Amino acid sequence: MKTREQWGSKLGFILAASGSAVGLGNIWKFPHMAGENGGGAFTIVYLICILIVGLPIVIAEFVIGRKTQLSPVGAFETVAPKSNWKWVGMLGVASAFVILSFYGVVGGWTLKYTLISILGGFNELAGDAKVSGALFDSFITGAFAPILWQVLFMGLTIFVIIQGVKGGIEKWSTIMMPAIFVILIILMVRGLTLPNGTKALEFLFLPKFDDLTASSIVLALGHSFFTLSLGMGTMITYGSYLRKDQNLLSSALWIIFLDTLIAMMAGVAIFATVFAMGANPGEGPGLIFVVLPTIFPKIAGGAIWGTLFFFLLFMAALTSAISILEVITAYFIDEKGWSRKKATIIFGSVVTVVGAFCSLSMGAFNLTAFTGMSFFDVMDKLSAKYMLPIGGMLTGVFVLYRWGIPNFIAEMVVGMDNPNVSPVLVRILFAISATVVGFIILNEIIATLTGFPIVG
Repeated sequence: MKTREQWGSKLGFILAASGSAVGLGNIWKFPHMAGENGGGAFTIVYLICILIVGLPIVIAEFVIGRKTQLSPVGAFETVAPKSNWKWVGMLGVASAFVILSFYGVVGGWTLKYTLISILGGFNELAGDAKVSGALFDSFITGAFAPILWQVLFMGLTIFVIIQGVKGGIEKWSTIMMPAIFVILIILMVRGLTLPNGTKALEFLFLPKFDDLTASSIVLALGHSFFTLSLGMGTMITYGSYLRKDQNLLSSALWIIFLDTLIAMMAGVAIFATVFAMGANPGEGPGLIFVVLPTIFPKIAGGAIWGTLFFFLLFMAALTSAISILEVITAYFIDEKGWSRKKATIIFGSVVTVVGAFCSLSMGAFNLTAFTGMSFFDVMDKLSAKYMLPIGGMLTGVFVLYRWGIPNFIAEMVVGMDNPNVSPVLVRILFAISATVVGFIILNEIIATLTGFPIVG
C-alpha cells in the first residue's frame, strides 16, 4: 500500500488549514456585516457562535480525517461501513466541485485587478464610481477576457496541487499566509494614519447593541459556519494528512483565531481607507471592485496600495482554491487509485470548463436564464445555502448518532496533553451545532418557498 503523504510540520498544517478558511469572504463580508449589525456587539456574538457552532464541526472533520487517513468518501465509509453515510462524503466532494467552478472566476478577477493597479489603470477612475462600475461590468460580462484570467488562476491552483501536500500545499501556504499578514499590517497602518481613518475602529468594534437584531444573530450564526470551509470535506482531507501526535483541539482553536484575526485586520484596512476618503462603507461586494479602485488614486502612492490590496485578495483566493481542489483530487487518488498528477489535471480542467460557463453567464451566455439568475449565482447559492450547511449538519449528526461520542473522543484526545474531555459537554456542543445549522437550512428553505424567512 502506498504511504500517505503527511504535513511536514504542525505550523505548516495550521497555516494551510487557515489558508483554506481565509478567503474572499473574510476580506469584505465579515467587516461589512459587523459594521452594519452592531459593530463590536456583532463581533462578540460572532465569536460565541464560532466557538459553539464552528469549533465542534472543525474538530469532527479533523478527527474523522486523521482516524481514517482518507478523503471524505472513504473516511465516512471506513467509520460507518455498509451504510449510506459515504454519501455525506460524496456531497462534500460535489460541493467542492460546485464552489471551485465559480470561485476560480472571482480569483481571475483579483489577478486582473492586480495587473490594472500595477499598470496605473486606476488613475483614470479617481473619485468616479460610475466609470469604475462601468469598467468592472464591461470586464466581467466579456466573453473572452474574464475566462482567460480564470484559466490563469486555475492553472496556478493546479500547479500547486500537483506538487503534493508537503511540497505544494504546505510550501506555498507557509509563503502566502505570512505574506497576507504582512500586507494587511501595512494596509492597516496606512489606513489608520489617513485623516478620519480611525473611524474604522469605531465602525467595527464599538458595541452598538441597538443595531443587534435577531436577523443579525442569524447572520453571525451563518458566517461562523461558512467562514471555516466546513461541510465540503476540506478539513477531513487536510486532517487525513496529519500524524497522530497532533493536538487537534489546539490546532482548531489556532485556525479559528487566525481566520477571525485576518477578517478583523482586513476590516480595519478597508474601512479606514473608505472613511478617510468619505466613501460609503455599505457597498457590499461592490466595495472591492468598484469603490476601492476609485479611492486608491486619491491617496499618495495609491498604485502601491492598490497593488498590495488586490495581490492580498489574490493570495486569499488562491489558498482557498488550493484546499478546494485538493478535496476533489484526494477523492480520485484514494477511491480510484489515480496518480496525483492525473487527478489534478483532469478534474482541475473540468472545473475550469464549468467555471467558464459561470463566467459567460454574466453576459454572453447563461445556462440558467430560466431561473432569473445567472449560472454563477445559481452555483453560489446552491453551495452556500444548501450543500455546505447540509454537509456540516450531517457531520454533526454522524458523530452524535452513528459513530458515537465515546469513539469520537477516543480519537480526539490522541496527541493532547490533557486527555480529560467531558462526554456530556461534547454531546451538548454537537447537538447545538447540528440544531443551529439545521435551523439555518430550514430558514433558507422557507424563505425560498414563501419569500418570508422565519428570521431575517
